[in-house]
This record gives sequence, structure tokens and C-alpha cells, in this order.
Amino acid sequence: MEGATNARDESNGIIDSVTDEEIIDAYKRIARTEGVFIEPGSAASLAGVIKSINNGLIEKCSTVVCVFTGNGLKDPNTAIDYSVSQPVKMPVDEGEIRKFIKELNSNV
Repeated sequence: MEGATNARDESNGIIDSVTDEEIIDAYKRIARTEGVFIEPGSAASLAGVIKSINNGLIEKCSTVVCVFTGNGLKDPNTAIDYSVSQPVKMPVDEGEIRKFIKELNSNV
């Protein structure tokens, strides 16, 4: 812990915590806005930045670096569980697949 507090003090940084909900929100946000597929644990750094901006600890338009070390393929079930749409099992039939896609597009 001493190393972390020394790094915080030397960089004028902060040490904080985030909730699971904040992590999942950041996880979905980075995928939606940047197309980056990370594991939820990697989203903790972004969740902390978002929280710090919202609490006024980081000024808007500041330069901030978040390190995402875990690929989303480490935990694909989270992506499935929190997806807006759920996977659909389709027959191996081009006509049925085209029909399904047309129906999806007509609902947009």
C-alpha cells in the first residue's frame, strides 16, 4: 500500500473506489463510444475517471490516461449479459437469416 500512496502523492493523484454498477456503465460506454472490448476489471480505471470528473476532482477537458489491460474475451459472458440485444439462434438458411435482418431493420 505504501507504493500506491507514494505514487498518489508524487503525482498529486487520488485513490478512490467504484461500484460494480459504475464499472459496468464504464464497460458499456467504452464499447459503445470507442468500439473497445475490454473485460469489466479493466473498466474500473475509466469508472474512476468518470466518477472523479462528475465529483469535480478532475477538470473537464483534462488529459487523462486509462490503461485497459484485459481483453473482453476473458469474460464474454458479461458482454452477453449486459447487451441490449440477446443472441438469437438461427437456422442455417440464408433466406431465414435475410428475413430476420429485414425485420430488425424495419424496427429501427
